[in-house]
Amino acid sequence: MHLKLLLPTEVLIDQPVSKVIAEAESGSFCLLPRHIDFLTALAPGILLFESESGEETVVAVDEGILVKCGAEVLVSTRNAVQGNDLEHLRQQVVKQFREVDEQERLTRSALAQLEASLARRFMDLQTRS
Repeated sequence: MHLKLLLPTEVLIDQPVSKVIAEAESGSFCLLPRHIDFLTALAPGILLFESESGEETVVAVDEGILVKCGAEVLVSTRNAVQGNDLEHLRQQVVKQFREVDEQERLTRSALAQLEASLARRFMDLQTRS
């Protein structure tokens, strides 16, 4: 099989694999090369895959979509963090969530300032009329 993990801004993984384990809303599942074609919505969680040499890799994924069509497995998600072991992955996820939280806080602050400025300008227009 060939796994591609797609993020909005990049292709995180693009490699041959022998097994993919992921988690859907209804529970976890395993895909092997001869399984039938498959489509599911992924729940936030761990995606594990095994390379053709037997090396396991774990990826924390946000909700997304997984499609298996023939030998191709496509995963599309907004956020994903790749690691070699769960502890390293946990640290990376915590770090990324902190960065995202800070970016969201700054964005909310800028939006609030923009809304306040717009409200002041409308008030100025009403007093001039």
